[in-house]
Amino acid sequence: MAVDPRGADLKRYLAEDPGGPVVMLNLLRFREGGRDSYRRYAAELDATFLPRYGGKVLYAGTGSTPLVAEEGQDWDAVLLVRYPSREAFSRMVADPEYQEVTRLRTEALHEAVLQPTEPWNPTEG
Repeated sequence: MAVDPRGADLKRYLAEDPGGPVVMLNLLRFREGGRDSYRRYAAELDATFLPRYGGKVLYAGTGSTPLVAEEGQDWDAVLLVRYPSREAFSRMVADPEYQEVTRLRTEALHEAVLQPTEPWNPTEG
């Protein structure tokens, strides 16, 4: 299963850019023993790369028993990370220093969803 964005995914992500900030929904399922590796990745992300690219963790939490989900749709952790733009996120993942650290994330995860989100405008139907 894919846990990291690929080049074609990033090209589509940028091509569909509506402009403005993006909040990335991260749904994470860890490999056996993967939490420690992910914690090391998250510490590097928070200390170095989010400040460098204007990102901010809005929420990070441990998954619990789902109320509405099919079998296998539960997640170990959920994160919401805000970036000033899709382009800022893309520059971060292309950063050679980030690519050295992202191996910790890759090693940690069995499965992941990385979903860009856009705010709803309550006046639009």
